[in-house]
Amino acid sequence: MDNYKKKTPGRVQHLEYTQIRPQLTGGSKSELTGYIFGRMKSELNDVPAQTAAGSTLPLVDMIKDDEEAGTYNPFENRKLTHPTTDMETLVHLLKGSLGSGILAMPLAFVNAGLWFGLVATIAIGAICTYCIHILVRCSHILCRRAQLPSLGFADVAEVAFLAGPEQLKKYSRLARFIINLFLVIDLIGCCCIYIVFVATNLKQVVDHYTHSYWDVRIYILMMLVPLILLNLIRKLKYLTPFSLIANVLIGAGVGITLYYIVTDLPALSDRKAIAEVQHMPMFFGTVIFALEGIGVVMSLENNMKNPQNFIGCPGVLNTGMSVVVMLYATVGFLGYLKYGDDTKGSITLNLPVEDVLAQMVKLMIAVAIFLTYALQFYVPMEIIWKNIKGNFNEHQNAAEYTLRIGLVILTVIIAAALPNLGPFITLIGAVCLSTLGLMFPAVIELVTFYEKPGYGRFNWVLWKNVFLILFGVVGFVTGTYVSIVEFSEHLEEV
Repeated sequence: MDNYKKKTPGRVQHLEYTQIRPQLTGGSKSELTGYIFGRMKSELNDVPAQTAAGSTLPLVDMIKDDEEAGTYNPFENRKLTHPTTDMETLVHLLKGSLGSGILAMPLAFVNAGLWFGLVATIAIGAICTYCIHILVRCSHILCRRAQLPSLGFADVAEVAFLAGPEQLKKYSRLARFIINLFLVIDLIGCCCIYIVFVATNLKQVVDHYTHSYWDVRIYILMMLVPLILLNLIRKLKYLTPFSLIANVLIGAGVGITLYYIVTDLPALSDRKAIAEVQHMPMFFGTVIFALEGIGVVMSLENNMKNPQNFIGCPGVLNTGMSVVVMLYATVGFLGYLKYGDDTKGSITLNLPVEDVLAQMVKLMIAVAIFLTYALQFYVPMEIIWKNIKGNFNEHQNAAEYTLRIGLVILTVIIAAALPNLGPFITLIGAVCLSTLGLMFPAVIELVTFYEKPGYGRFNWVLWKNVFLILFGVVGFVTGTYVSIVEFSEHLEEV
């Protein structure tokens, strides 16, 4: 059925998998499963399974049951050139989870109320963290069954369906495609939010000193050429200095912003303890946008020196997410307490316009978010390019640069069309992160646990995941609806 031929590119010897389409009629279930799974492992279009995390393990053609797979340790078979320690992974997790969303947390509390917002932020943070646990735990189980050293987010979904119930195998590639699609939409949406964020902060500073009062869309369009030039950089290592600069600027900017927030705080009784129910979807979308770092989780875990410590107790994940949730809850609580219903889409916009230090903070964070755009843009660009570059046998460089420029222009057009920061954040959180962070991990666990180890006593695993899926669906539907209503009201005002 399968032929293997040996190649030697440079000094590295590996097996290239070539395949002749077999006649599957009359074949046994195990033969069919082996063929499908073997093919899947040779066709992963993000990172080939046989080279994931640097492993040079030969491909295995059969899915192992849990007893047989118990002898395979994926952690021992990861061949990493520069593995990260627990502390380094924790720092990367904090950097991946702490972004512009923290500046929108006070607006989330406007839509929830002071005390309900505090409790609900911690609760949503705990649910998001638990869903990451589900994803990573399923990844470990599937790595043993498939005898692969590591899997990415989309890989986990595809392997889960291939190793799951027979009737779901045909949907494995669809599962992979859907997750990659939502990742691309999420990250492209974040890029659009970054553009609106930078333009809004720049407009406020320029308006104060020049009294020009241009429309924010003009600032968005002015960013087009600089963004194109920045995103012509194709190598991630060349973006590292921009990341370091952005981290310093964001850290300093948030620190100074907190100084302004905690100065002359009003009484707690001056703020609503709980907001109106119709505003809750805006709160949900904003919080899940701010908290959800599930897109970076698998890559961090796959690159750890001791990956078993990622979801342990206390573990890297629990420690990092606890810090993130507490920090976001604190900024949201204090920001809403300080500015009340006048809180804007980014808390920096509430800083006094006549204060030079406050204006410097807005410029610092605007520059930081502008530089972060390139890092955020890198991932969806890689996903899209790896799936289409096979169509360009010649002029691949020209095709890639054209795609980069086209995607940057697309994000600028979307940002100019929807320049309202608050509902934009809610929309991305509701549409993308309720699916990626809540629904998809639950579905993956249901498929992974279907036969072994099962759903437990009283099918508690089933009911728990049904709750997570319904929670995600409610957030998806209500958050999307409220965001669209907010956008339409904003357009009517214009």
